[in-house]
Amino acid sequence: MEGTMRVMALHAPGQPLREERWPIPHPGPQEVLLRVRACAVCRTDLHLVDGELPRPKLPVVPGHEIVASVAEVGSEVLGLEPGTRVGVPWLGWTCGQCRFCVSGRENLCDFARFTGYQVDGGYAEYTLAHHAFCFPLPPGLDDAHAAPLMCAGLIGYRSLRMAGAGARLGMYGFGAAAHLLIQVARHRGRRVFAFT
Repeated sequence: MEGTMRVMALHAPGQPLREERWPIPHPGPQEVLLRVRACAVCRTDLHLVDGELPRPKLPVVPGHEIVASVAEVGSEVLGLEPGTRVGVPWLGWTCGQCRFCVSGRENLCDFARFTGYQVDGGYAEYTLAHHAFCFPLPPGLDDAHAAPLMCAGLIGYRSLRMAGAGARLGMYGFGAAAHLLIQVARHRGRRVFAFT
């Protein structure tokens, strides 16, 4: 795909995002080009803009709660076709070989790259993503409601899985992840206690 796209770019911590025109990127062999449909705002995006995250790629397009349609696929991508609606999370790439990756704890990979921080994110008309970190989304969930599930929803669900299946669930804090997690826990008939 040729042409330019609108982006909201961060050039320096503590500065406002700037609307700019950038060339539409081309996907590498294991990447997909995505047409962004929605991108939610996470507190981590604000930490990035405020300069509270070290060594971001600059300039960078923030945004890691992305809902998008596949526009183009790289030469090695299987299973994702143009038009497929996907979600893209904060975790944008891992090595796949370290002790964390091979034990299902890839979120701890020392070599991980993060969407909207070390790779450009969803505050743009198009973005690139590694195919292994794109999740096909069901048709019954609209874009605006699906986007927060790509961060707060994933974090909450991972925590719920790790907590086990007891009748009671205790949570420390009540942010976006807890807000979503409590709804799932209550749906499953669990008693929930939040500690703040």
